[in-house]
Amino acid sequence: MDIPLSTIAVVGLGTMGTGIAEVLARAGREVVGIDVSEAAARQAVASLEASTARAVSRERITEQERRDILARFRTFSDLQAAADAELVIEVVPETYEIKQQVFRELDAVVSPTAILATGTNALSVTRLAAESQHPERVLGLHFFNPAPAMKLVEVVSSVLTAPPAVESVTRLARELGKEPVAVGDRPGFVADGLLFGYLNQAAAMYEANYASREDIDAAMKLGCGLPMGPLALLDLIGIDTARTVLEAMYAASHDRLHAPAPVLGQLTEAGLTGRKAGRGFYTYDAPGSQTVVADALTPAENTGTVAGRPVASVGVAGSGTMASGIAEVFAKAGYSVVLAGRSQEKADSAKARIAKSLGRSVAKGRMSEEARDETLARVTASGSLDSFADVDLAVEAVAEDLDVKRQLFQTLDKVCKPGAVLATTTSSLPVVAVARVTSRPEDVVGMHFFNPAPAMKLVEVVRTVLTADDVHATVREVCVKVRKHPVDCGDRAGFIVNALLFPYLNNAIKMVEEHYATLDDIDAAMKLGGGYPMGPFELLDVVGLDVSLAIEKVLHSEFRDPGLAPAPLLEHLVAAGCLGRKTGRGFREYARR
Repeated sequence: MDIPLSTIAVVGLGTMGTGIAEVLARAGREVVGIDVSEAAARQAVASLEASTARAVSRERITEQERRDILARFRTFSDLQAAADAELVIEVVPETYEIKQQVFRELDAVVSPTAILATGTNALSVTRLAAESQHPERVLGLHFFNPAPAMKLVEVVSSVLTAPPAVESVTRLARELGKEPVAVGDRPGFVADGLLFGYLNQAAAMYEANYASREDIDAAMKLGCGLPMGPLALLDLIGIDTARTVLEAMYAASHDRLHAPAPVLGQLTEAGLTGRKAGRGFYTYDAPGSQTVVADALTPAENTGTVAGRPVASVGVAGSGTMASGIAEVFAKAGYSVVLAGRSQEKADSAKARIAKSLGRSVAKGRMSEEARDETLARVTASGSLDSFADVDLAVEAVAEDLDVKRQLFQTLDKVCKPGAVLATTTSSLPVVAVARVTSRPEDVVGMHFFNPAPAMKLVEVVRTVLTADDVHATVREVCVKVRKHPVDCGDRAGFIVNALLFPYLNNAIKMVEEHYATLDDIDAAMKLGGGYPMGPFELLDVVGLDVSLAIEKVLHSEFRDPGLAPAPLLEHLVAAGCLGRKTGRGFREYARR
Protein backbone atom coordinates (compact mmCIF):
# COMPACT_ATOMS: atom_id res chain seq x y z
CA MET A 1 0.00 0.00 0.00
CA ASP A 2 3.02 2.29 0.13
CA ILE A 3 2.43 3.61 -3.38
CA PRO A 4 1.98 7.13 -4.80
CA LEU A 5 -1.59 8.36 -4.55
CA SER A 6 -1.88 10.10 -7.90
CA THR A 7 -5.40 9.08 -8.95
CA ILE A 8 -8.04 9.56 -6.26
CA ALA A 9 -11.77 8.94 -6.43
CA VAL A 10 -14.22 10.97 -4.37
CA VAL A 11 -17.59 9.28 -3.93
CA GLY A 12 -20.34 11.75 -3.06
CA LEU A 13 -20.22 15.28 -4.51
CA GLY A 14 -22.06 17.27 -1.91
CA THR A 15 -20.47 20.29 -0.26
CA MET A 16 -17.74 18.29 1.47
CA GLY A 17 -17.01 15.95 -1.44
CA THR A 18 -16.76 18.88 -3.84
CA GLY A 19 -14.39 20.68 -1.47
CA ILE A 20 -12.15 17.63 -1.11
CA ALA A 21 -12.11 17.16 -4.89
CA GLU A 22 -11.01 20.79 -5.31
CA VAL A 23 -8.17 20.38 -2.81
CA LEU A 24 -6.93 17.27 -4.61
CA ALA A 25 -7.19 18.72 -8.12
CA ARG A 26 -5.37 21.89 -7.09
CA ALA A 27 -2.58 19.73 -5.64
CA GLY A 28 -2.02 18.00 -8.99
CA ARG A 29 -3.97 14.77 -8.39
CA GLU A 30 -6.20 13.18 -11.01
CA VAL A 31 -9.63 13.29 -9.41
CA VAL A 32 -12.53 11.00 -10.27
CA GLY A 33 -15.75 12.48 -8.86
CA ILE A 34 -18.62 10.01 -8.51
CA ASP A 35 -22.23 10.78 -7.63
CA VAL A 36 -25.49 9.05 -8.55
CA SER A 37 -26.99 12.50 -9.06
CA GLU A 38 -26.01 14.12 -12.35
CA ALA A 39 -27.17 17.44 -10.93
CA ALA A 40 -24.74 17.09 -8.03
CA ALA A 41 -21.92 16.30 -10.45
CA ARG A 42 -22.74 19.35 -12.57
CA GLN A 43 -22.86 21.51 -9.45
CA ALA A 44 -19.45 20.19 -8.34
CA VAL A 45 -17.91 21.12 -11.70
CA ALA A 46 -19.56 24.55 -11.60
CA SER A 47 -18.26 25.08 -8.07
CA LEU A 48 -14.70 24.25 -9.10
CA GLU A 49 -15.01 26.51 -12.16
CA ALA A 50 -16.20 29.39 -9.98
CA SER A 51 -13.56 28.98 -7.27
CA THR A 52 -10.69 28.72 -9.75
CA ALA A 53 -12.01 31.75 -11.65
CA ARG A 54 -11.88 33.72 -8.40
CA ALA A 55 -8.34 32.50 -7.84
CA VAL A 56 -7.33 33.76 -11.29
CA SER A 57 -8.98 37.15 -10.69
CA ARG A 58 -7.03 37.45 -7.43
CA GLU A 59 -3.82 36.45 -9.25
CA ARG A 60 -3.30 33.37 -7.07
CA ILE A 61 -3.14 31.06 -10.11
CA THR A 62 -2.74 31.64 -13.84
CA GLU A 63 -5.37 30.93 -16.46
CA GLN A 64 -3.29 27.96 -17.68
CA GLU A 65 -3.11 26.55 -14.16
CA ARG A 66 -6.89 26.92 -13.92
CA ARG A 67 -7.40 24.95 -17.13
CA ASP A 68 -5.07 22.22 -15.85
CA ILE A 69 -7.00 21.97 -12.56
CA LEU A 70 -10.33 21.69 -14.35
CA ALA A 71 -8.91 19.04 -16.71
CA ARG A 72 -7.86 16.91 -13.74
CA PHE A 73 -11.44 16.71 -12.40
CA ARG A 74 -13.79 14.28 -14.19
CA THR A 75 -17.24 13.24 -12.97
CA PHE A 76 -19.13 9.98 -13.33
CA SER A 77 -22.31 8.39 -12.03
CA ASP A 78 -21.02 4.81 -11.58
CA LEU A 79 -18.56 3.41 -9.04
CA GLN A 80 -16.84 1.52 -11.88
CA ALA A 81 -15.08 4.82 -12.62
CA ALA A 82 -13.00 4.27 -9.48
CA ALA A 83 -11.33 1.15 -10.92
CA ASP A 84 -7.90 2.77 -11.39
CA ALA A 85 -7.87 4.87 -8.23
CA GLU A 86 -5.16 4.25 -5.64
CA LEU A 87 -7.32 5.93 -3.00
CA VAL A 88 -11.09 6.24 -2.73
CA ILE A 89 -12.63 8.75 -0.31
CA GLU A 90 -16.33 8.28 0.34
CA VAL A 91 -18.36 11.27 1.52
CA VAL A 92 -21.88 9.87 1.11
CA PRO A 93 -24.77 10.44 3.57
CA GLU A 94 -23.99 9.60 7.20
CA THR A 95 -25.69 6.21 7.53
CA TYR A 96 -24.18 2.76 7.94
CA GLU A 97 -26.44 1.30 5.27
CA ILE A 98 -25.34 3.67 2.49
CA LYS A 99 -21.66 3.66 3.43
CA GLN A 100 -21.51 -0.14 3.81
CA GLN A 101 -23.12 -0.57 0.40
CA VAL A 102 -20.46 1.71 -1.12
CA PHE A 103 -17.65 -0.29 0.50
CA ARG A 104 -19.10 -3.63 -0.65
CA GLU A 105 -19.36 -2.38 -4.23
CA LEU A 106 -15.88 -0.87 -4.17
CA ASP A 107 -14.40 -4.24 -3.17
CA ALA A 108 -15.48 -5.58 -6.54
CA VAL A 109 -14.15 -2.57 -8.46
CA VAL A 110 -10.82 -1.33 -7.13
CA SER A 111 -7.39 -2.95 -6.95
CA PRO A 112 -6.65 -5.00 -3.78
CA THR A 113 -3.90 -2.49 -3.01
CA ALA A 114 -6.19 0.56 -3.18
CA ILE A 115 -6.91 2.36 0.08
CA LEU A 116 -10.53 2.98 1.03
CA ALA A 117 -11.20 6.00 3.25
CA THR A 118 -14.44 7.07 4.88
CA GLY A 119 -15.13 10.73 5.54
CA THR A 120 -17.43 9.95 8.46
CA ASN A 121 -17.27 12.05 11.60
CA ALA A 122 -19.74 9.99 13.61
CA LEU A 123 -19.85 6.37 12.53
CA SER A 124 -17.50 3.55 13.51
CA VAL A 125 -14.65 3.13 11.06
CA THR A 126 -14.11 -0.36 12.47
CA ARG A 127 -17.69 -1.37 11.71
CA LEU A 128 -17.38 -0.04 8.16
CA ALA A 129 -14.05 -1.81 7.68
CA ALA A 130 -15.56 -5.10 8.79
CA GLU A 131 -17.85 -4.97 5.75
CA SER A 132 -14.87 -4.88 3.39
CA GLN A 133 -13.09 -7.95 2.03
CA HIS A 134 -9.83 -6.14 2.89
CA PRO A 135 -10.45 -4.36 6.22
CA GLU A 136 -6.73 -3.64 6.60
CA ARG A 137 -6.97 -1.02 3.85
CA VAL A 138 -9.93 0.87 5.33
CA LEU A 139 -9.42 3.99 7.45
CA GLY A 140 -11.02 7.34 8.21
CA LEU A 141 -9.97 10.55 6.51
CA HIS A 142 -11.95 13.35 8.10
CA PHE A 143 -11.67 16.73 6.38
CA PHE A 144 -13.34 19.84 7.81
CA ASN A 145 -15.72 22.21 6.09
CA PRO A 146 -14.85 24.16 3.98
CA ALA A 147 -12.20 21.66 2.91
CA PRO A 148 -10.12 24.09 0.78
CA ALA A 149 -9.72 26.48 3.73
CA MET A 150 -9.54 24.26 6.82
CA LYS A 151 -6.10 22.89 7.61
CA LEU A 152 -7.00 19.94 9.82
CA VAL A 153 -7.38 16.35 8.61
CA GLU A 154 -8.03 13.60 11.16
CA VAL A 155 -6.51 10.28 10.06
CA VAL A 156 -8.51 7.57 11.82
CA SER A 157 -7.17 4.03 12.31
CA SER A 158 -9.26 1.08 13.35
CA VAL A 159 -7.79 -1.99 15.07
CA LEU A 160 -7.78 -3.59 11.62
CA THR A 161 -6.01 -0.83 9.66
CA ALA A 162 -2.55 -1.61 8.25
CA PRO A 163 0.11 0.99 9.22
CA PRO A 164 1.31 1.49 5.60
CA ALA A 165 -2.17 2.70 4.64
CA VAL A 166 -2.07 5.24 7.46
CA GLU A 167 1.40 6.37 6.43
CA SER A 168 0.31 6.85 2.81
CA VAL A 169 -2.69 9.03 3.54
CA THR A 170 -0.81 10.97 6.23
CA ARG A 171 1.86 11.80 3.68
CA LEU A 172 -0.84 12.78 1.19
CA ALA A 173 -2.46 15.11 3.73
CA ARG A 174 0.85 16.91 4.24
CA GLU A 175 1.37 17.17 0.48
CA LEU A 176 -2.06 18.80 0.26
CA GLY A 177 -0.90 21.46 2.73
CA LYS A 178 -2.98 20.04 5.55
CA GLU A 179 -2.11 19.23 9.16
CA PRO A 180 -2.85 15.52 9.78
CA VAL A 181 -3.68 14.35 13.30
CA ALA A 182 -3.65 10.61 14.00
CA VAL A 183 -6.56 9.41 16.15
CA GLY A 184 -8.27 6.18 17.14
CA ASP A 185 -11.75 5.09 16.17
CA ARG A 186 -14.42 6.59 18.38
CA PRO A 187 -17.43 8.78 17.52
CA GLY A 188 -16.53 12.40 16.89
CA PHE A 189 -12.78 11.69 17.00
CA VAL A 190 -10.98 14.71 18.56
CA ALA A 191 -12.41 17.91 17.11
CA ASP A 192 -16.04 16.88 16.74
CA GLY A 193 -15.83 14.87 19.94
CA LEU A 194 -15.25 18.13 21.79
CA LEU A 195 -17.21 20.44 19.50
CA PHE A 196 -20.51 18.59 19.41
CA GLY A 197 -20.85 18.29 23.17
CA TYR A 198 -20.49 22.08 23.36
CA LEU A 199 -23.00 22.60 20.54
CA ASN A 200 -25.45 20.26 22.26
CA GLN A 201 -25.20 22.20 25.52
CA ALA A 202 -25.84 25.44 23.65
CA ALA A 203 -28.96 23.95 22.05
CA ALA A 204 -30.17 22.80 25.47
CA MET A 205 -29.51 26.27 26.91
CA TYR A 206 -31.61 27.83 24.16
CA GLU A 207 -34.34 25.22 24.57
CA ALA A 208 -34.56 26.03 28.29
CA ASN A 209 -35.21 29.70 27.41
CA TYR A 210 -32.21 30.68 29.50
CA ALA A 211 -30.98 33.08 26.83
CA SER A 212 -31.94 34.11 23.32
CA ARG A 213 -30.26 32.54 20.29
CA GLU A 214 -28.70 35.92 19.46
CA ASP A 215 -27.26 36.36 22.96
CA ILE A 216 -25.89 32.79 23.12
CA ASP A 217 -24.13 33.22 19.79
CA ALA A 218 -22.85 36.72 20.56
CA ALA A 219 -21.57 35.59 23.96
CA MET A 220 -19.42 32.80 22.54
CA LYS A 221 -18.11 34.89 19.65
CA LEU A 222 -17.25 37.95 21.73
CA GLY A 223 -16.37 36.17 24.97
CA CYS A 224 -14.23 33.40 23.46
CA GLY A 225 -13.18 34.80 20.09
CA LEU A 226 -14.91 32.01 18.18
CA PRO A 227 -15.58 32.52 14.46
CA MET A 228 -19.27 31.54 14.81
CA GLY A 229 -21.80 31.19 17.57
CA PRO A 230 -22.90 27.62 18.40
CA LEU A 231 -26.46 27.89 17.11
CA ALA A 232 -25.38 29.49 13.83
CA LEU A 233 -22.78 26.73 13.52
CA LEU A 234 -25.42 24.04 14.08
CA ASP A 235 -27.40 25.58 11.23
CA LEU A 236 -24.31 25.47 9.01
CA ILE A 237 -23.42 21.87 9.89
CA GLY A 238 -27.01 20.71 9.58
CA ILE A 239 -29.15 20.03 12.63
CA ASP A 240 -29.92 16.51 11.42
CA THR A 241 -26.21 15.81 10.97
CA ALA A 242 -25.46 17.13 14.46
CA ARG A 243 -28.16 14.92 15.92
CA THR A 244 -26.69 11.86 14.16
CA VAL A 245 -23.19 12.63 15.48
CA LEU A 246 -24.51 13.13 19.03
CA GLU A 247 -26.52 9.91 18.93
CA ALA A 248 -23.36 8.02 17.97
CA MET A 249 -21.35 9.79 20.68
CA TYR A 250 -23.96 9.07 23.35
CA ALA A 251 -24.17 5.41 22.35
CA ALA A 252 -20.44 5.13 23.01
CA SER A 253 -20.09 7.37 26.08
CA HIS A 254 -23.48 7.31 27.82
CA ASP A 255 -22.56 10.83 28.94
CA ARG A 256 -25.66 12.97 29.35
CA LEU A 257 -23.78 15.90 27.81
CA HIS A 258 -23.87 13.93 24.52
CA ALA A 259 -27.57 12.99 24.71
CA PRO A 260 -29.06 15.08 21.88
CA ALA A 261 -31.09 18.04 23.15
CA PRO A 262 -34.77 17.37 22.30
CA VAL A 263 -34.94 20.56 20.23
CA LEU A 264 -32.50 18.99 17.74
CA GLY A 265 -34.90 16.10 17.17
CA GLN A 266 -37.89 18.42 16.92
CA LEU A 267 -36.26 20.64 14.32
CA THR A 268 -35.01 17.62 12.36
CA GLU A 269 -38.44 15.97 12.29
CA ALA A 270 -39.96 19.26 11.12
CA GLY A 271 -37.47 19.49 8.27
CA LEU A 272 -35.90 22.62 9.76
CA THR A 273 -32.35 21.36 9.41
CA GLY A 274 -30.49 24.65 9.10
CA ARG A 275 -29.10 26.66 6.21
CA LYS A 276 -29.65 23.90 3.66
CA ALA A 277 -33.39 23.98 4.42
CA GLY A 278 -33.59 27.76 4.73
CA ARG A 279 -34.53 27.51 8.38
CA GLY A 280 -33.14 26.02 11.57
CA PHE A 281 -32.40 27.99 14.71
CA TYR A 282 -32.43 31.02 12.41
CA THR A 283 -34.36 31.78 9.23
CA TYR A 284 -32.50 32.37 5.95
CA ASP A 285 -33.60 34.17 2.80
CA ALA A 286 -33.40 30.94 0.76
CA PRO A 287 -32.34 27.30 1.20
CA GLY A 288 -28.55 27.13 1.11
CA SER A 289 -28.17 30.84 1.80
CA GLN A 290 -26.09 32.27 4.62
CA THR A 291 -28.14 35.47 4.83
CA VAL A 292 -30.21 35.56 8.03
CA VAL A 293 -33.57 37.31 7.82
CA ALA A 294 -35.83 38.51 10.61
CA ASP A 295 -38.46 36.11 11.90
CA ALA A 296 -40.89 35.93 14.82
CA LEU A 297 -38.02 35.31 17.27
CA THR A 298 -35.84 38.20 16.14
CA PRO A 299 -35.61 40.78 18.94
CA ALA A 300 -37.09 44.13 17.98
CA GLU A 301 -34.91 47.20 18.41
CA ASN A 302 -35.61 49.55 21.27
CA THR A 303 -37.85 47.06 23.05
CA GLY A 304 -36.97 48.45 26.48
CA THR A 305 -40.11 49.81 28.10
CA VAL A 306 -38.30 50.92 31.26
CA ALA A 307 -35.79 53.75 31.34
CA GLY A 308 -32.57 53.28 33.24
CA ARG A 309 -31.29 55.44 36.06
CA PRO A 310 -28.91 58.32 35.25
CA VAL A 311 -25.22 57.43 35.65
CA ALA A 312 -22.51 60.08 35.63
CA SER A 313 -20.02 58.67 38.12
CA VAL A 314 -18.79 55.11 38.64
CA GLY A 315 -16.97 53.46 41.53
CA VAL A 316 -14.78 50.41 40.86
CA ALA A 317 -13.79 48.36 43.92
CA GLY A 318 -10.56 46.38 43.56
CA SER A 319 -6.96 46.95 42.57
CA GLY A 320 -6.16 43.98 40.35
CA THR A 321 -5.92 43.69 36.57
CA MET A 322 -9.67 43.32 36.14
CA ALA A 323 -10.50 46.33 38.33
CA SER A 324 -8.02 48.63 36.58
CA GLY A 325 -9.23 47.43 33.17
CA ILE A 326 -12.88 48.13 34.01
CA ALA A 327 -11.99 51.56 35.44
CA GLU A 328 -10.13 52.33 32.19
CA VAL A 329 -13.20 51.35 30.14
CA PHE A 330 -15.46 53.75 32.06
CA ALA A 331 -12.94 56.60 32.08
CA LYS A 332 -12.43 56.34 28.30
CA ALA A 333 -16.19 56.62 27.84
CA GLY A 334 -16.26 59.92 29.75
CA TYR A 335 -17.40 58.75 33.19
CA SER A 336 -15.95 60.13 36.39
CA VAL A 337 -14.36 57.09 38.07
CA VAL A 338 -13.37 56.38 41.66
CA LEU A 339 -10.98 53.41 41.86
CA ALA A 340 -10.87 52.09 45.42
CA GLY A 341 -8.29 49.59 46.68
CA ARG A 342 -7.72 48.11 50.13
CA SER A 343 -5.09 50.78 50.65
CA GLN A 344 -4.08 54.04 49.00
CA GLU A 345 -0.89 52.36 47.80
CA LYS A 346 -2.82 49.59 46.04
CA ALA A 347 -5.21 52.11 44.48
CA ASP A 348 -2.32 54.24 43.22
CA SER A 349 -0.69 51.11 41.75
CA ALA A 350 -3.94 50.26 39.93
CA LYS A 351 -4.15 53.80 38.51
CA ALA A 352 -0.52 53.53 37.38
CA ARG A 353 -1.51 50.36 35.51
CA ILE A 354 -4.20 52.35 33.70
CA ALA A 355 -1.64 55.05 32.83
CA LYS A 356 0.66 52.39 31.38
CA SER A 357 -2.18 50.88 29.32
CA LEU A 358 -3.18 54.29 27.98
CA GLY A 359 0.46 54.98 27.16
CA ARG A 360 0.56 51.87 24.99
CA SER A 361 -2.52 53.14 23.14
CA VAL A 362 -0.78 56.46 22.48
CA ALA A 363 2.37 54.67 21.26
CA LYS A 364 0.27 52.63 18.82
CA GLY A 365 -1.50 55.73 17.51
CA ARG A 366 -4.89 54.70 18.87
CA MET A 367 -5.18 57.65 21.23
CA SER A 368 -3.80 61.17 21.40
CA GLU A 369 -1.70 62.36 24.33
CA GLU A 370 -4.43 64.89 25.14
CA ALA A 371 -7.10 62.15 25.25
CA ARG A 372 -4.84 60.06 27.47
CA ASP A 373 -4.38 62.90 29.94
CA GLU A 374 -8.11 63.67 29.99
CA THR A 375 -8.96 59.99 30.56
CA LEU A 376 -6.47 59.60 33.37
CA ALA A 377 -7.73 62.80 35.01
CA ARG A 378 -11.19 61.26 35.30
CA VAL A 379 -9.81 58.49 37.55
CA THR A 380 -9.48 59.17 41.27
CA ALA A 381 -7.52 56.59 43.27
CA SER A 382 -8.80 55.99 46.78
CA GLY A 383 -7.82 53.78 49.67
CA SER A 384 -11.34 53.60 51.09
CA LEU A 385 -14.82 52.62 49.92
CA ASP A 386 -16.11 55.75 51.71
CA SER A 387 -15.23 57.56 48.48
CA PHE A 388 -18.18 55.76 46.82
CA ALA A 389 -20.70 57.96 48.67
CA ASP A 390 -21.76 59.87 45.56
CA VAL A 391 -21.29 57.31 42.75
CA ASP A 392 -24.29 56.31 40.63
CA LEU A 393 -22.91 52.86 39.82
CA ALA A 394 -20.61 50.77 42.03
CA VAL A 395 -18.82 47.84 40.37
CA GLU A 396 -16.92 45.31 42.49
CA ALA A 397 -13.98 43.47 40.94
CA VAL A 398 -12.41 41.75 43.94
CA ALA A 399 -11.43 38.13 44.57
CA GLU A 400 -13.82 35.39 43.39
CA ASP A 401 -14.71 34.45 46.95
CA LEU A 402 -18.31 34.60 48.14
CA ASP A 403 -17.42 35.66 51.70
CA VAL A 404 -15.18 38.45 50.43
CA LYS A 405 -17.86 39.71 48.05
CA ARG A 406 -20.58 39.56 50.71
CA GLN A 407 -18.49 41.60 53.09
CA LEU A 408 -17.82 44.16 50.38
CA PHE A 409 -21.51 44.47 49.50
CA GLN A 410 -22.42 45.00 53.11
CA THR A 411 -20.03 47.96 53.08
CA LEU A 412 -21.38 49.27 49.76
CA ASP A 413 -24.90 49.08 51.18
CA LYS A 414 -23.89 51.43 53.99
CA VAL A 415 -21.72 53.78 51.93
CA CYS A 416 -23.54 54.21 48.59
CA LYS A 417 -26.39 56.69 48.23
CA PRO A 418 -29.99 55.51 47.80
CA GLY A 419 -30.69 54.63 44.16
CA ALA A 420 -27.09 53.72 43.31
CA VAL A 421 -26.77 50.53 41.24
CA LEU A 422 -24.54 47.89 42.83
CA ALA A 423 -22.90 45.49 40.36
CA THR A 424 -20.77 42.39 40.85
CA THR A 425 -18.35 41.12 38.21
CA THR A 426 -18.50 37.51 39.42
CA SER A 427 -18.08 34.89 36.72
CA SER A 428 -19.50 31.92 38.61
CA LEU A 429 -20.95 32.82 42.02
CA PRO A 430 -24.69 33.44 42.59
CA VAL A 431 -25.45 37.14 42.29
CA VAL A 432 -28.47 36.84 44.57
CA ALA A 433 -26.17 35.61 47.36
CA VAL A 434 -24.41 38.99 47.46
CA ALA A 435 -27.66 40.89 46.87
CA ARG A 436 -29.29 39.39 49.96
CA VAL A 437 -26.69 40.80 52.36
CA THR A 438 -27.80 44.32 51.40
CA SER A 439 -30.94 46.17 52.41
CA ARG A 440 -31.66 46.84 48.72
CA PRO A 441 -31.33 43.60 46.73
CA GLU A 442 -33.43 45.15 43.96
CA ASP A 443 -30.46 47.46 43.19
CA VAL A 444 -27.99 44.59 42.74
CA VAL A 445 -27.09 43.11 39.34
CA GLY A 446 -24.33 41.07 37.71
CA MET A 447 -22.04 42.82 35.24
CA HIS A 448 -19.52 40.22 34.10
CA PHE A 449 -16.71 41.78 32.06
CA PHE A 450 -14.15 39.60 30.27
CA ASN A 451 -10.39 39.86 30.55
CA PRO A 452 -8.76 42.05 29.30
CA ALA A 453 -11.67 44.42 29.91
CA PRO A 454 -10.50 47.23 27.59
CA ALA A 455 -10.29 44.83 24.62
CA MET A 456 -13.10 42.32 25.18
CA LYS A 457 -16.48 43.50 23.89
CA LEU A 458 -18.77 41.22 25.88
CA VAL A 459 -20.55 41.94 29.17
CA GLU A 460 -22.92 39.35 30.62
CA VAL A 461 -25.75 41.23 32.36
CA VAL A 462 -27.08 39.00 35.12
CA ARG A 463 -30.39 39.83 36.74
CA THR A 464 -31.60 37.97 39.78
CA VAL A 465 -35.23 37.29 40.65
CA LEU A 466 -35.03 40.43 42.82
CA THR A 467 -33.32 42.84 40.38
CA ALA A 468 -35.46 45.87 39.51
CA ASP A 469 -36.32 46.47 35.86
CA ASP A 470 -34.78 49.95 35.84
CA VAL A 471 -31.53 48.56 37.31
CA HIS A 472 -31.34 46.01 34.51
CA ALA A 473 -32.06 48.76 31.98
CA THR A 474 -29.39 51.00 33.54
CA VAL A 475 -26.65 48.43 33.13
CA ARG A 476 -27.60 47.66 29.53
CA GLU A 477 -27.58 51.39 28.69
CA VAL A 478 -24.19 51.84 30.35
CA CYS A 479 -22.77 48.86 28.42
CA VAL A 480 -23.73 50.49 25.16
CA LYS A 481 -22.21 53.82 26.22
CA VAL A 482 -18.88 52.14 27.03
CA ARG A 483 -19.01 50.34 23.65
CA LYS A 484 -19.61 46.86 25.03
CA HIS A 485 -22.11 44.27 23.83
CA PRO A 486 -24.52 43.28 26.63
CA VAL A 487 -26.15 39.85 26.71
CA ASP A 488 -28.86 38.94 29.21
CA CYS A 489 -28.42 35.96 31.53
CA GLY A 490 -30.32 34.49 34.41
CA ASP A 491 -28.58 34.06 37.76
CA ARG A 492 -27.26 30.52 37.48
CA ALA A 493 -23.77 29.02 37.57
CA GLY A 494 -21.51 29.92 34.67
CA PHE A 495 -24.03 32.24 32.99
CA ILE A 496 -23.63 31.72 29.22
CA VAL A 497 -19.92 31.64 28.43
CA ASN A 498 -18.48 29.65 31.33
CA ALA A 499 -21.42 27.23 31.35
CA LEU A 500 -20.58 26.30 27.74
CA LEU A 501 -16.81 26.78 27.78
CA PHE A 502 -15.72 24.84 30.86
CA PRO A 503 -17.47 21.51 30.15
CA TYR A 504 -15.67 21.59 26.77
CA LEU A 505 -12.35 22.21 28.52
CA ASN A 506 -13.09 19.45 31.04
CA ASN A 507 -13.85 16.98 28.23
CA ALA A 508 -10.53 17.83 26.58
CA ILE A 509 -8.75 16.88 29.82
CA LYS A 510 -10.67 13.58 29.91
CA MET A 511 -9.42 12.80 26.38
CA VAL A 512 -5.84 13.10 27.64
CA GLU A 513 -6.62 11.04 30.76
CA GLU A 514 -7.95 8.28 28.52
CA HIS A 515 -4.79 8.44 26.34
CA TYR A 516 -6.97 9.03 23.29
CA ALA A 517 -4.96 12.00 22.03
CA THR A 518 -2.05 14.20 23.08
CA LEU A 519 -2.20 17.78 24.33
CA ASP A 520 -0.61 19.01 21.11
CA ASP A 521 -2.97 17.05 18.85
CA ILE A 522 -6.05 18.24 20.74
CA ASP A 523 -4.92 21.88 20.69
CA ALA A 524 -4.08 21.62 16.99
CA ALA A 525 -7.42 19.94 16.21
CA MET A 526 -9.48 22.70 17.85
CA LYS A 527 -7.48 25.53 16.32
CA LEU A 528 -7.25 24.08 12.82
CA GLY A 529 -10.55 22.19 12.72
CA GLY A 530 -12.76 24.46 14.81
CA GLY A 531 -11.19 27.86 14.17
CA TYR A 532 -10.61 28.39 17.89
CA PRO A 533 -8.07 31.15 18.72
CA MET A 534 -6.46 28.89 21.35
CA GLY A 535 -6.45 25.17 22.00
CA PRO A 536 -8.13 23.98 25.22
CA PHE A 537 -4.86 23.31 27.05
CA GLU A 538 -3.35 26.62 26.01
CA LEU A 539 -6.49 28.30 27.34
CA LEU A 540 -6.54 26.33 30.59
CA ASP A 541 -2.95 27.34 31.34
CA VAL A 542 -3.77 31.00 30.63
CA VAL A 543 -6.96 31.04 32.73
CA GLY A 544 -5.28 29.18 35.59
CA LEU A 545 -5.97 25.59 36.55
CA ASP A 546 -7.12 26.60 40.04
CA VAL A 547 -9.63 29.07 38.58
CA SER A 548 -10.79 26.45 36.06
CA LEU A 549 -11.24 23.83 38.78
CA ALA A 550 -13.25 26.24 40.94
CA ILE A 551 -15.61 26.98 38.04
CA GLU A 552 -15.97 23.28 37.22
CA LYS A 553 -16.89 22.58 40.84
CA VAL A 554 -19.52 25.34 40.85
CA LEU A 555 -21.07 23.99 37.63
CA HIS A 556 -21.08 20.42 38.94
CA SER A 557 -22.57 21.51 42.26
CA GLU A 558 -25.38 23.47 40.64
CA PHE A 559 -26.38 21.15 37.80
CA ARG A 560 -25.51 17.82 39.50
CA ASP A 561 -24.63 16.26 36.15
CA PRO A 562 -21.97 13.51 36.47
CA GLY A 563 -20.50 14.63 33.15
CA LEU A 564 -19.62 17.98 34.73
CA ALA A 565 -17.51 16.47 37.52
CA PRO A 566 -13.99 17.93 37.31
CA ALA A 567 -11.53 15.63 35.56
CA PRO A 568 -9.24 13.99 38.16
CA LEU A 569 -6.15 15.11 36.24
CA LEU A 570 -7.19 18.74 36.73
CA GLU A 571 -7.60 18.20 40.46
CA HIS A 572 -4.22 16.46 40.70
CA LEU A 573 -2.39 19.26 38.91
CA VAL A 574 -3.96 21.90 41.14
CA ALA A 575 -3.08 19.88 44.26
CA ALA A 576 0.51 19.75 43.01
CA GLY A 577 0.62 23.54 42.61
CA CYS A 578 0.80 23.33 38.82
CA LEU A 579 -1.62 26.16 38.08
CA GLY A 580 -0.59 27.19 34.56
CA ARG A 581 1.43 30.09 33.23
CA LYS A 582 1.34 31.99 36.52
CA THR A 583 3.34 29.24 38.28
CA GLY A 584 5.49 28.26 35.29
CA ARG A 585 3.84 24.87 34.94
CA GLY A 586 0.36 23.60 34.19
CA PHE A 587 -0.42 21.20 31.37
CA ARG A 588 2.82 22.50 29.86
CA GLU A 589 5.96 24.04 31.29
CA TYR A 590 6.83 27.72 30.78
CA ALA A 591 9.99 29.74 31.18
CA ARG A 592 10.04 31.71 34.42
CA ARG A 593 9.85 35.44 33.96
